[in-house]
Amino acid sequence: MIAAARRFLAGDGADRVVPRGAHAAVSVGFLAAVMAFFAVMALALALAAGRLAASWEGELAQDATLRIFAPQDAVEAQARAALNVLRTTPGILSVRVVTLEEQKALLEPWLGSDFAIESLPLPLMIEVTTDRERLNRESLDLRLSAEAPGATFDDHAAWRAPLILTAERLRLFAFACLALTAAALAAVLGLAAHAAVAANAPVIQTLRLIGARDDYIARAFVRRFTSRALLGAAAGTVAGLALLAFLPSASEQGFFLVGIGPRGWHWLAPLLVPPVAGLVAFVATRWATRRNLRRWS
Repeated sequence: MIAAARRFLAGDGADRVVPRGAHAAVSVGFLAAVMAFFAVMALALALAAGRLAASWEGELAQDATLRIFAPQDAVEAQARAALNVLRTTPGILSVRVVTLEEQKALLEPWLGSDFAIESLPLPLMIEVTTDRERLNRESLDLRLSAEAPGATFDDHAAWRAPLILTAERLRLFAFACLALTAAALAAVLGLAAHAAVAANAPVIQTLRLIGARDDYIARAFVRRFTSRALLGAAAGTVAGLALLAFLPSASEQGFFLVGIGPRGWHWLAPLLVPPVAGLVAFVATRWATRRNLRRWS
């Protein structure tokens, strides 16, 4: 396949019948580069949204929180009772009491470092890790209501569900953008091929008079446009990967694009963009040139 593609791009001299219009060549290459750049960004967004949805459905789905709202003199007793319930419930993997200092650190970005957090009626919080396949939520709620009535178990499903749905729809949106980018590239290259054939009508008529077949003429236009699209898409892909490489990693805080860069084998996915762009260019220009040549037969 690689050898066949190399022979196609190398050509048999047919593409020399197409006048080398510098403007047209640069336009096709630039268009393919821009489309490839946007395709890399959309692909990275789709992969990042998929990772985010998988994280919320997987690792974060195991996290839960137990909050205890009770009078100050009853908090300690209810905490002991709640911890006993949690530690003796199948499906509870680990429990940890969240300290006042940790709660203060969580509230500090909103309330400030000098705020007297002790003045707030904060609940006692217990961090819980669960195995949802083994955990019987109804049984746990019944035991807590009987032994620690001030305790509320929150598995975070209420806020995780819309986030997962948003991530999945964001991934669909990114894939739709990829499809629209490919369709736009095909449409523009088809129009460009149509214009090129129309502009070179005298040359085509002369070639026909000396015995050139339409397949030979069409191959000239297809090869020229496909090679320009491949080169432009390769340049756009490199530019997109360079931008993604400079984005902050997931460990860096305070940036809204944190984690959008590919990870692991996902770095290889954008390498499919140039071949796909070349295939789109081949199909679009082949269809457009053959259609126009048949009109003039």
